Amino acid sequence: MGVNKKISSLKELPTVRQLRAFAAVARAGNVRAAAELLSLTQPAVTVLLRELETKLGLLLFARTSRGLRLTEAGKEGLVYAERVLYDLSRMVADAAAYASAKRGTLKVAATSTVAQTLVPGLVKGFVDEHPSVHVVIDDCSPDQFAELIDTERVHLGIGTLETRDAGFDVSVFATDDLVAVGTDQVALGNRRPISWKMLSRKSLIVVRSGYGVRKNIDVAAETAGVDLDIKYEVALMSTAIALAAKGLGIALVPRSVLPEGPYPGLLFRKVHDPIVTRELAIVTKTGVELTPLAQAFADFVMRWKV
Repeated sequence: MGVNKKISSLKELPTVRQLRAFAAVARAGNVRAAAELLSLTQPAVTVLLRELETKLGLLLFARTSRGLRLTEAGKEGLVYAERVLYDLSRMVADAAAYASAKRGTLKVAATSTVAQTLVPGLVKGFVDEHPSVHVVIDDCSPDQFAELIDTERVHLGIGTLETRDAGFDVSVFATDDLVAVGTDQVALGNRRPISWKMLSRKSLIVVRSGYGVRKNIDVAAETAGVDLDIKYEVALMSTAIALAAKGLGIALVPRSVLPEGPYPGLLFRKVHDPIVTRELAIVTKTGVELTPLAQAFADFVMRWKV
């Protein structure tokens, strides 16, 4: 298909209105039907066709006594015109879906334990409402959590920020109490909260220093004036729970990380004097606007009942 070599800038390219008029006339076979299809007058459609032919330097239709017939150049040009119109309609539809959070990719950071316990329920509820989204979960160590958000490798984080930093916005959606978990009913008492004084006489399983709630545990023990008998230190709270399930001691973990299975024999008691509570939050980088999809997920999480 030969084209007008004078076309060298965007302003000289055919307009969408001209392409729509061309495609409509080609499909309808005459200007009158095309005008009705486009909700335009016949003279307006005729002008658009002439403008397009002038820009291309080609005759797209042969005028006959029976009406308009596509020339060879017109047949080839119609393929391009319909492709452009289709791509534009897809662009508009995709943009609308993106803006309404119906499509797109959601990138979430969560520490490993939170990713295994809390995040699956959140994602399941959100995907039920937004079935066409793609979700990437970066389950990371606690010391990587803030870095992933700060470097914008994820849209947001779900969990607990160990230290409040001016570079992050924190929106708390739930609080999480520390509980003592084990299989020995006698060691845990009779369904009542267990004190730190009582815990000081038990073999304990806790996360290592620098991980999760360990700092809160150490501060609470100091406040209660007791020394804890820590027998096992682990990196993951799920490991602490697994050890407790084998009767190796009492694990101190946040309530939200307790599994619905596979440990049906586990017992847990709230720890008090003092009570230890952590905040579960949506963490974002200050000054960075969330995508529509990430904002929709954040709004969903804020409505979630842990």
